[in-house]
Amino acid sequence: MYHRAYGIIETLAPLHVGASAGEETGNLNLIFRDQFTQTGIIPGSSIRGRFRADMRLRRQQHLEASLKAAGVDLPAATARKVSSPEDPKKRLPRLEWLEQEAEKQSISVPELVNENHWYGHHAVTGQEDGGTTEALVKFEYASLVWIPVFCPGQPVVWVSCPRLLRRYKQITGKPEPVLRPKAAADGQPKQYPVKLREHRDRLFFNLGFLDNLAETPDLSNWVPKDSQIQPDNLVVVDDQDISIIHDMALYRQTRTKLEDDVKKVENFFGFEALPEDSILIFPIAVKDSVPHYDRASDASADGSARWKPFKNRTLRELYFGGLESIGCGHCEVTLAGDYFGDTPDDADA
Repeated sequence: MYHRAYGIIETLAPLHVGASAGEETGNLNLIFRDQFTQTGIIPGSSIRGRFRADMRLRRQQHLEASLKAAGVDLPAATARKVSSPEDPKKRLPRLEWLEQEAEKQSISVPELVNENHWYGHHAVTGQEDGGTTEALVKFEYASLVWIPVFCPGQPVVWVSCPRLLRRYKQITGKPEPVLRPKAAADGQPKQYPVKLREHRDRLFFNLGFLDNLAETPDLSNWVPKDSQIQPDNLVVVDDQDISIIHDMALYRQTRTKLEDDVKKVENFFGFEALPEDSILIFPIAVKDSVPHYDRASDASADGSARWKPFKNRTLRELYFGGLESIGCGHCEVTLAGDYFGDTPDDADA
């Protein structure tokens, strides 16, 4: 059994999670896609890696503070590798050196900042079954809920489809039925649910238009709370149409590498990314061996640690995916759901 929780990702910059960049001349680095809707996703392994790396840094900071308090001389803060005390010729990663020194001082790491406790222990050479352990916190992939699309001569609109909204409903426990385009009689265009700031009966995209729009005020209830996107420019299209609209919305850029001594292109590659202001959701399962969080007292029944990846907060800015050095991956992540004391109603109000 598991406690239920989920995370909302709102991109603050283009987000690329997919093929690595710049390894092949003329390569187009695509993002990972959902197999049914062909819309962008973030694999659960990428999400876990981000959370794990964040807690690993907190463990390192705990070890440094504890060793310093014990009177151990620490290497310079900029030293990423440190000589082994037993063999000066051997260079150890800083964290491994800290772990060895902490063991000598009988310094332990609290569960609260131990990524190996929550996300599973990595393989260790020489131990039975590699020394791996099962993760207490499990992540599934993040799927889109809304993606912004540029419409010529009109405001940017956020687009979704019934399949994406159904996954959002399954994860959050939202009680309302999923909104979907309705078939019209006599061969007329389908009615597409929309929430637009100004009443329109037609919405243009770069590659076509939608007719017979059906004003649906409740559509804004499908925008996660605290989101910064505009809840007055929304439209739901058919599942078979979301793929081409999604590809039209993607952020694309071609990049070049010049030769060192002359302004001559040595290599070039293109990449695509989810645009900023995209909304994604991913489910989280926390094993029930971890005590439930009591929101009123901020404590568990037996006093043991609970999963607190952002310390006492449920919102934090994180980087996901690749190409961080050229401005990609900046996201805002909000944690919610049963484990954090949210109910379906107040989570999506």
